[in-house]
Amino acid sequence: MSAEKEKELKSFAADIRIGCMKQLGALGIGHVGGVMSICDLMACLYGGVMKIDPANPKWEQRDRFIMSKGHAGPAMYAALALKGYFDPEELKTLNQPGTRLPSHTDRNRTPGVDMTTGSLGQGFSSGLGIALGCKRKKLDSYVYILLGDGECQEGQVWECAMFAPAKKLFNVIAFLDYNQLQIDGTVEEVSGVQEFGEKFRAFGWQVVDVTDGNEVSQIMAAIDEAKADKEHPSMIILHTEKGKGCFFAEGVFNHNIPVTKEQAGQAIAELEAYKAAL
Repeated sequence: MSAEKEKELKSFAADIRIGCMKQLGALGIGHVGGVMSICDLMACLYGGVMKIDPANPKWEQRDRFIMSKGHAGPAMYAALALKGYFDPEELKTLNQPGTRLPSHTDRNRTPGVDMTTGSLGQGFSSGLGIALGCKRKKLDSYVYILLGDGECQEGQVWECAMFAPAKKLFNVIAFLDYNQLQIDGTVEEVSGVQEFGEKFRAFGWQVVDVTDGNEVSQIMAAIDEAKADKEHPSMIILHTEKGKGCFFAEGVFNHNIPVTKEQAGQAIAELEAYKAAL
């Protein structure tokens, strides 16, 4: 990846974080940590990888993205707005009456959302079903699926881990947002499911480990590696920081927390300064 493209993706990730802060600041509460940790991935997918057409969200030849950790929808909404799926002014309506941007992603309400999610684990199942459908239609499309690490305590996730290799769903690239924290504590404290890579390899997945899951160059290299493997579905494990890029959420335990307009404004100002310094 060129230095120019890397700078472009870093700037896009900052814009996505700014969009997230606008949403959460307007609402006054939200999943700051798990939203901010995935903005770099959203930038890589929507700004560098996915085959999409914002003017035609239902284009059959498109790549699909499934936000299985549906509570992180604001990061996806920000990316969609920046790509032109809808007016960015709509971001201020997050989870408000009549909004097209509910707290969890909903394919019937938001242009560009490919599957409704929220009940953890079900987005993974739905994504694999979509991938199987694309395969049977002989579409040259990838299905990208994002899981949370706490989400992987759901038994459904491991049924999916068996299903994808059995059905030869080599058009699937899944990501694990491994920030190691969930609502009740660390993932290990709640229900130890460490060594995710070993588990998925045992089920027949290609596994790519990304030591800095908030670094766009590493994410893009991992996606290239996943695409080069034509014999396995791929799981990319992103070692991320919960709350990345948000001064009041980095380095502290947080899940669904209050966000004041003042906090959001300061976070946006810091992100604008970061962009200017790129």
